[in-house]
Amino acid sequence: MSQPTPFKIEIPQTTINKIMERVRHFEWPDAPAGGGWAYGTDVSTMKEIVEYWLHGYDWYREQELLNRFPHFKARVNDLDLHFIHLRSNSPKRRPLIITHGWPGSFIEFMNVIEPLVYPEKHAGKASDAFDVIVPSLPGYGFSAKPAKPMSPRSVAKYFDELMVGTLGYSNYIAQGGDWGSSVSGWLGYEGRGCRAVHLNMLGWRSPGVMPETPEEVQEAQKFQASFEAEGAYFRLQSTKPLTLAYGMMDSPVGTAAWIIEKFKGWSDLDEGKLESVYTKDQLLTNVMIYLVTRTFGTATWMYRGLFEDLSGKPVPPKSRIEKPVGIARFPVDLIPFPPRSMVEKHLNVVHWSEFKRGGHFAAMERPQDFIEDVRAFGRELGDA
Repeated sequence: MSQPTPFKIEIPQTTINKIMERVRHFEWPDAPAGGGWAYGTDVSTMKEIVEYWLHGYDWYREQELLNRFPHFKARVNDLDLHFIHLRSNSPKRRPLIITHGWPGSFIEFMNVIEPLVYPEKHAGKASDAFDVIVPSLPGYGFSAKPAKPMSPRSVAKYFDELMVGTLGYSNYIAQGGDWGSSVSGWLGYEGRGCRAVHLNMLGWRSPGVMPETPEEVQEAQKFQASFEAEGAYFRLQSTKPLTLAYGMMDSPVGTAAWIIEKFKGWSDLDEGKLESVYTKDQLLTNVMIYLVTRTFGTATWMYRGLFEDLSGKPVPPKSRIEKPVGIARFPVDLIPFPPRSMVEKHLNVVHWSEFKRGGHFAAMERPQDFIEDVRAFGRELGDA
């Protein structure tokens, strides 16, 4: 374990030049006539994004925006972890670790960090303030790459040590969606410093818990049908991630198409239009984080790690997370929340919010809803 060291994102021009050279010479695939997004990432949409990538996008403009936050690295056990850490001046601030997933990155939270830390400057009260920590998962972004696939349970152990051992927070709240919801669930289950959990996806599943009511059974069947149609990425990344990495390492456009397809399919868009929610800069900067750090491959390892890295004693059947849990249920997602009756079999739910709009990347899609729900959950928990 080491003390945090300030870190600044500084990508060499030669790295950007190599990426852009590949983008410039990309050879486009044939697409079925009239297929649109039905067969995968729409070619006409990608051509528009690539045109902007080549002639409008500026990595160094985006890098400057990212560097306005205080970034750090710290040695935790055997890995150097990257994280943003912004402290509030409020005497009643609550420590909050927000964890991203795949195919996102720490940039998902760029529009929510300051309002959570400085609520008095963003239509809130100083008593709602948090110290916010946003790490990059191991194998993602600017965090170190593990030697082999790692499970969310193992990541949770690193993040708990980061919060307690490195940063000195003994009573923190864990928030997450996607893999972040699984990591946060494990923090809630066995993290020594975690006091409560806030989730915008159900990433924790208690073993031996099955749907029972007609509504629970119906929702489980709907999920299975949806996952059968959209879950090919999961099966590939959880079985043969290295084979996928060969192609992606050589193709920035391929990487972008693989990632942006999920932003299209898992987000709550107006008339299916990506730019009704995201800017091209947001989409491309998220992709560039994978490219400039050469982490597309190692990021997919967590899917394999989910099955082969057990990292602890088996969880007893029907064990719940008993610490207080807040749920922010957004309507559009590949893995939607089941009915509350089912969720409560897994979690000690003390806070439940239903939103009319929003999807998988909640903090990017609906930042104000996300901010207000995390604040409300913090108020319900009270002082540490």
